[in-house]
Amino acid sequence: MTGKCELQRIFDTYVGAQRTHRIENSLTYSKNKVLQKATLVVQSEVDRCVEDIMKEKNINPEKDASFKICMKACLLQISGYKQLYLDVESVRKKPYDSDNLQHEKLLIKLWNLLMPTKKLKARISKQWADIGFQGDDPKTDFRGMGILGLINLVYFSENYTSEAHQILSRSNHPKLGYSYAIVGINLTEMAYSLLKSEALKFHLYNFVPGIPTMEHFHQFYCYLVYEFDKFWFEEKPESIMYFNVYREKFHEKIKGLLLDCNVSLTLKI
Repeated sequence: MTGKCELQRIFDTYVGAQRTHRIENSLTYSKNKVLQKATLVVQSEVDRCVEDIMKEKNINPEKDASFKICMKACLLQISGYKQLYLDVESVRKKPYDSDNLQHEKLLIKLWNLLMPTKKLKARISKQWADIGFQGDDPKTDFRGMGILGLINLVYFSENYTSEAHQILSRSNHPKLGYSYAIVGINLTEMAYSLLKSEALKFHLYNFVPGIPTMEHFHQFYCYLVYEFDKFWFEEKPESIMYFNVYREKFHEKIKGLLLDCNVSLTLKI
């Protein structure tokens, strides 16, 4: 009736994550091979892909000048999300290597950021427990999430230093305390699993107008760390033995928030 194709109607009706999500679905379930392949396009091919879509759907750029801009923005978000997952997965797969000087420097940096007035007496030391590691050598705690767990911990401590000190202090609470570093690594796994399951799409499509990057993943991780600490103290668990129960409760809460197509979960201090 409007003389416009489904893609054009989506652009006329929706904005933000809802627009990108509907475009993605429309392309995915299209019977047209050119449209189907558009969701798998790499960033360098986006411009050409937009031209191909316009040709297939007989869209005149003079009659609909905004189509090209909108379609390019959507495809950059769609391809960017896929690339972000690959980038995060690549870092997660790298194990912590104590022979790697960069890894060791990063670990010492974490100590210095969190304990600026306390000198680390030895690389393998009981002091690591002061920032919430389980044993004398933190490398054993990075098994599940690889170097990604450490990068996240350092990112939060470096970009939100006073908040990191405050949360570390709260984690030493005599009754409601928890292992700061171990919980931090656990939240890396949560952020990673939400990205992998595509639950982060609405958030990232709203939060990032262009291509989502590792920086945006780290920012989401910081949101989780800050919110989990608040959640833990509000819930007042009977003991740390119930950690998994409350972790799951927090996970469900976040998943619920991420279902909102207008969601943008950013750390507000």
